[in-house]
Amino acid sequence: MARQPDNTAAKSKSESKSDDSALIRELALLLDETNLTEIEIERAGLRVRVARNISIAASVPASVQVAAPAPAAAAAPAAAADASKHPGVVPSPMVGTAYWASEPGAKPFIEVGSKVSVGQTLLIIEAMKTMNQIPSTRAGTVTQILVEDGQPVEFGEPLVIIE
Repeated sequence: MARQPDNTAAKSKSESKSDDSALIRELALLLDETNLTEIEIERAGLRVRVARNISIAASVPASVQVAAPAPAAAAAPAAAADASKHPGVVPSPMVGTAYWASEPGAKPFIEVGSKVSVGQTLLIIEAMKTMNQIPSTRAGTVTQILVEDGQPVEFGEPLVIIE
């Protein structure tokens, strides 16, 4: 009597592929529902990462004119390098967007000449839709604010000088 070939290995392989496809589809739907850009899961030695690219295009209204950079703009990087070595500098603890006030049109947390105490909020850095208060690390007088309101900042970039 002839023996039938064992197809259980082939069946489990095809079932595994359909399970994997179902998992990927489920993760993709979860991305859409939660507005995440990527998600990764690991189960029984199988790691699946689903991601989507999101490009954000910013447009400048035609009525806005971009000003030509001032000649002093070339000296700005050198001034920022000098400011980072100042003993009273407050560096950015993260990458994000710096804001002077808690909301648009509100009074700024500090101004040049303001007296600040340890722990007082100097400005806010928005990172990943979270507003992070940046506290003063020392008491003194604000002598310089090195970032503009709404300006992107890098980790370690000098924000404020307190003397």
